Amino acid sequence: MILEEIAYSDSTMTNVNSYSGYETINVAPNSPISSAQFPIAQYAAAVTMSGLEMLQNSGKEQIIDLMEGRVQIAEKQLLNRINQDLYLDGTGNSGKNILGLAAVVSLTPSSGILGGIDPAVWSFWRNYAYSGLTNGGAAVSPANIQQYMTNVALNLVRNADRADLIVADTNYYQYYVNSLQAIQKVSNTDMAGAGFTSLKFFGGGIEADVVLGGGALGGGVFAGEPANRMYFLNTDYLSFRPHSDRNFVPIGGEREAVNQDAVVKLIGWAGNLTCRGRQFHGVLSA
Repeated sequence: MILEEIAYSDSTMTNVNSYSGYETINVAPNSPISSAQFPIAQYAAAVTMSGLEMLQNSGKEQIIDLMEGRVQIAEKQLLNRINQDLYLDGTGNSGKNILGLAAVVSLTPSSGILGGIDPAVWSFWRNYAYSGLTNGGAAVSPANIQQYMTNVALNLVRNADRADLIVADTNYYQYYVNSLQAIQKVSNTDMAGAGFTSLKFFGGGIEADVVLGGGALGGGVFAGEPANRMYFLNTDYLSFRPHSDRNFVPIGGEREAVNQDAVVKLIGWAGNLTCRGRQFHGVLSA
């Protein structure tokens, strides 16, 4: 289990107030420091090699290090799978998948227990959700996306706390790019040639990076953010926490099959995406 310490204010327990002179000060216990609890998710990729393949790739006959090449591919496949699941809600594969943004920054903030805390009971454990059609009166478009983004950004500000990273799917990233065309000024031709996959947002008292979470394989096609979604994240309250002993490393040694001329090597990862301040994150949807 991964614990994330959280500090919160309970209006029924707070002892903070003004006073005058010798007036009695409330010294009752204040809101406690507690923790959210997240399970450890485990992932593995298997690398296999038959005895014949080992013979064909040994000694003078070896052209490439076949095992090393397959290990590199397995690591990339493992990374791609975790990247895909980081956008989802963690319910995949019978609930064994890593928690993703769809769970931490939910479209229905008052439902669904996260980290052992029920947002229906504890209102501080609700992220902000804004629907263009429902809350703004019109579907998200290049004409209104900056207005909607400012609304979400303003609702995530508390003193110095504010969103500093905005992750957009292909559609919303394109809407944001289109909304900037009239005022766009290219100061770096290298970045322009790269397609502007990273932009800035200045609105609602924040400065945040706007990054593409979709792309060719995104938008729900294979890997990446679900379509028509833009996440506003405060990275001070969100952590990707791999276990120090299981962070894209081999699990044990090579395993020899009992009844086959083959060996298997496992590459593993364990950990989860954790949150210690759900109220500091928001999501813009259709």
